[in-house]
Amino acid sequence: MADFTGVKVFTTTLARDREAMGDNITKWLTANPGVEVVDKQVTQSSDREFHCLSITLFYRERKGA
Repeated sequence: MADFTGVKVFTTTLARDREAMGDNITKWLTANPGVEVVDKQVTQSSDREFHCLSITLFYRERKGA
C-alpha cells in the first residue's frame, strides 16, 4: 500500500443508500480536490437481516495543494 495521510470511510446498510454511494463518493472527491486516493478497500458483511457495504479510501494530500 502506498503512503497515506488520511482515511475516509463510506458505509451503509440500506439498499437505497448503497445505490447512492457512488454519487456520495464522487461528491466527497469533488469537494476535496487536494486529496489523491492511493488505495481503496471494499468490505461487505451480512447477518440475517442486514447487508453492510463499506468503501474505505486511503488518501494523501496532493503536493502543492
